[in-house]
Amino acid sequence: MHFETQIIHAIPVDKLTGAVSTPIYQTSTFQQQAPGVHNGFDYSRTNNPTRKVLEDLIAELEGGTHGFAFASGLAAIDAVIKLLCSGDEVLAVDNIYGGTFRIFTQIYSKFGINIKFTDTSEIINVVDNLSPQVKFVWLETPTNPTLKISDITEIAKAAHSNGSLLIVDNTFASPALQNPLNLGADIVIHSATKYLAGHSDVIAGLIAVKNHALAEKFKFIQNSSGGVLSPFDSWLTIRGIETLALRAAKHSENAIKIAQYLQTVEHVQNVFYPGLKSHKNHDVASKQQIGGYGGVVSFTLKHDSIEAASKFTQLTGLFKLAESLGGVKSLICHPAQMTHKSIPAQSRIEAGISDSLIRLSCGIENAEDLINDLKIAFGRLDFILANEFSADSKVSVK
Repeated sequence: MHFETQIIHAIPVDKLTGAVSTPIYQTSTFQQQAPGVHNGFDYSRTNNPTRKVLEDLIAELEGGTHGFAFASGLAAIDAVIKLLCSGDEVLAVDNIYGGTFRIFTQIYSKFGINIKFTDTSEIINVVDNLSPQVKFVWLETPTNPTLKISDITEIAKAAHSNGSLLIVDNTFASPALQNPLNLGADIVIHSATKYLAGHSDVIAGLIAVKNHALAEKFKFIQNSSGGVLSPFDSWLTIRGIETLALRAAKHSENAIKIAQYLQTVEHVQNVFYPGLKSHKNHDVASKQQIGGYGGVVSFTLKHDSIEAASKFTQLTGLFKLAESLGGVKSLICHPAQMTHKSIPAQSRIEAGISDSLIRLSCGIENAEDLINDLKIAFGRLDFILANEFSADSKVSVK
């Protein structure tokens, strides 16, 4: 089946009632026939029928066998890190999400988990940094927010030859565009808050695997730690996924048009979008992101300052200044002050997240309207640069 058909029919009709929309089993506990004898459900932290539909759904869409739903993307990340032991190392992409950086460096480092960062868009950097202590190779591809692309297939080979597991955060692509398990990854993570749920109305995290032993470990961690997704939020995420194929196509369509427009803007220094042929790893993205290039575009200003970027993020109308991404409404974000604020400035800049980098989450509005919104904002930026910044500005002003 095609992906859009698979999504709709991977969501089962309720066996008890025949309901075509998954019921919300808003219950904490279930009646048992005898002690320990039940229909697969005894307590909702352990298992819940609504959550199980979502977990089975993400497993199928990612080409896995088991799925697990958590209260947030970071709760899912936390569950994966709990597979490690003191003394283990993680080799991670340098351009990593600020929340993941924070949980590694400020929480799990205290328990003896070591992390090394490298530019995984170059396979040689992965190979050179592997060691017996490296138990995980941790990718985001595309990365947040500079849209770096890593070759999942080749890195999987390198990781497995070292006895390491490959973890891929697939949030930016979603299973509509990319299936890391089919490319050799061992564990796939999603902040389902983003493209999967798709409407900026739920916080959720998902994991998918196709190894039974890993699945057993995750089930134990999920039940023992208790950071599970509620029945209602599970239902919201299922409802969002039903339109994922349609939304992903529109997000990608808008993003490429906006990226091409940004390349023509005087004030823009660099544009980051894997759908552009000028992107460093465009060929790799074209090979593994078979469904499109996604809805996130980032760019830097020639006037490379936090102040200029901060001003610009307040000048748009349709692009709303807000955290997160992947929803139907377009958003604008300044990573240095928002999503990646927890990363030390020097480390952030070395990873390519400059002071003026701005991230756009392109929604499903009309692309011409979104481009016009940016044109107006850049026009306003002209006035601000001319009147509020010093004469030695890094850009010429009209």
